[in-house]
Amino acid sequence: MRVVFMGTPDFAVPTLSRLAGDGHEIAAVYTRAPARAGRGMGLRPSPVQARAEALGLPVLTPATLKGEEASATFSAHEADVAVVVAYGLLLPQAVLDAPRHGCLNLHGSLLPRWRGAAPIQRAVMAGDAESGVGIMRMEAGLDTGPVALEARLPIAPGMTAGDLHDALMPLGADLMGRALTELGKAGLTFTPQLAEGVLYAHKITNEEARIDWARPAAEVAAHVNGLSPFPGAFFEADLGKGPERVKVLRAALADGSGPPGTLLDADAAVACAEGAVRLLELRRAGKGGSASGAEFLRGARLAPGAVLSA
Repeated sequence: MRVVFMGTPDFAVPTLSRLAGDGHEIAAVYTRAPARAGRGMGLRPSPVQARAEALGLPVLTPATLKGEEASATFSAHEADVAVVVAYGLLLPQAVLDAPRHGCLNLHGSLLPRWRGAAPIQRAVMAGDAESGVGIMRMEAGLDTGPVALEARLPIAPGMTAGDLHDALMPLGADLMGRALTELGKAGLTFTPQLAEGVLYAHKITNEEARIDWARPAAEVAAHVNGLSPFPGAFFEADLGKGPERVKVLRAALADGSGPPGTLLDADAAVACAEGAVRLLELRRAGKGGSASGAEFLRGARLAPGAVLSA
């Protein structure tokens, strides 16, 4: 099939690679423009752009798809279908209508639960037992389109958003590969989403990354794991030079109790409103490396009885 691919982050790269490997004719790859990053703040292409260029595919990085010129450029690709995976720009109706079979979106949740920008993080933060990916035909509403295919994945205890992200990438690539195969043969059957059970995965804000020890331990652990690796849940502690932020990248339930925020033992168990959590991986804000809870406490000279600020 003749395909326009639209995506930006590393989550989209396996799907692009899969479609190219399956022999589809990729007429163009749309992605976000290179952004400044790193110490030198040089322009860095998106992961999708880097992969597309390695495959020898034409890349477009428009700032917007609105307007007659952008619509005409898109229509000129004469695509059978557009495949959209975490692209990052809104698709106006003229773009949605241009491909012969419309625009198919690979979404990182089991719709209608977790429509929106951060479905993977929100699923872990909410303590969901499972997640998955789905193939949806796009329409004007936010992730409201009918769904053709789904693949489910259990969220194992202790799984972080990063772990779930990495597990869903190949699952999504395989599902989109299957979707295009079926679309090219007999077509896909789309089922409208249920009206019940709609939840919105709003974009993660830095303000909600602060750990609240006055919540039950299960909620604190889910909060920590759902925000790992980015932006990273944090608390504050005096490590010898006044209060500074410490990011927690992985946590699990632990035995023990006490005033919320109290360090209970040398293996980094911390009391919550109900029960306790064990901090398994920590990193000082602004530092590159991380350490286990026990290693971090030894280096930071934090002893049982210390109170970690919310």
